[in-house]
Order: sequence, then C-alpha cells, then structure tokens
Amino acid sequence: MSSGDDGLAERHRARMQRKKAVVDGRIKAAQTERGVLLVLTGNGKGKSSSAFGMLARALGHGMKVGVVQYIKGRWQTGEELFFRRFPEIRYHVMGEGYTWETQDRGRDMRAARAAWDVTLELLRDPAYELVVLDELNIALKHRYLDVQKVVAALAARPPMQHVVVTGRAAPPELIAAADTVTEMMVVKHAFSAGIKAQKGIEL
Repeated sequence: MSSGDDGLAERHRARMQRKKAVVDGRIKAAQTERGVLLVLTGNGKGKSSSAFGMLARALGHGMKVGVVQYIKGRWQTGEELFFRRFPEIRYHVMGEGYTWETQDRGRDMRAARAAWDVTLELLRDPAYELVVLDELNIALKHRYLDVQKVVAALAARPPMQHVVVTGRAAPPELIAAADTVTEMMVVKHAFSAGIKAQKGIEL
C-alpha cells in the first residue's frame, strides 16, 4: 500500500471514529420508549411496501399485529395472500377498491366507516403491538372519515402501540401528530412507460 493509500485509510478511520461518537451519543440520549406513529406519504412508490416490511419485522419479533387496508380491495395483493397465513395477524380489507372504480361516494363512505370500526377495535386493544392502516390517507383526503376523530383515536391508543399510516396526501393534522413522516418522491415509474402493474412489485 502506498503512502497516499495509507493517508486515505487514516483519514477514513478518523472520520468514522468521529461519526461513531456522534451516533453513539444520539443513541445514548434517546431513552424514551413508547409507541410511535409513522406516516408514509407522497406520490412515489414504496409507501405500502415499507409498511409491510415493518409488519414482517414485527412478526420476526413475535409481535401481534393488525392490518386494515383502505381503498385497495377489488383484487388480492401479494401482501394479503402472504400475511393472512400468520395467526398473529388480524387482517381486514375494506373491499371496495379505488374511488375511480366505485364512482359511488355513499358506498365508499359506508365501506370506509366499516373499516374504521375495525381500526378502532385494534387501536383500543393493547395486545396489538403494531397496526398498519394502509391507504388511510386516501380515505381522509376524500373526507370519508373525519380527520379530527382519526387523530384523536390515534392519540388515545395504548401507550406502547405502534401505528403506520400510508397513502398519498396525508393531511396536515396527521403529519403534525406523527412521530415520523416520510414522503416518497417519484423519480421514474415504469407505469409512465406503459408497463402494467406487476405481481410481486405493485400487486
């Protein structure tokens, strides 16, 4: 190894030591332990995928989990086909599909409220350690549900319960209440090039 390589390696080691000190300090300072509310929003792909990744992680830790899928319901998704195999999961699908498919606001509202009743059961039960509310933001965007009541129910959930909410256009009230908010951005998407939704990717 040349002297230049030696210098590069030493500078890298010094940077990583400084970074480790910062990271270790932040980890040490983060001592609060409670349930968190995560909101995954934005126009980019990956919101539900991220939520179901956390669901798999929770199952790996032996946690009891609940899922309510708003909006998606006209066809079975890969995540539903997979996660329904686990007895630790309560899995509910609203069942009406996307709003441009139903074209019936009254029916959509009734379905959303029925799904919300299931959600309330999960949010009131401390046995459920993680609850995924997939595409809830869409139901809020179309005002099928009252955002103030939703935020109040989330705030009143058991202290150690984690909740993940997905969907585009998360309302400001939900963003303000959340502990973690991630906005997915579109850089490119295959659908724009005429490629239909693929099993294992979108379905």
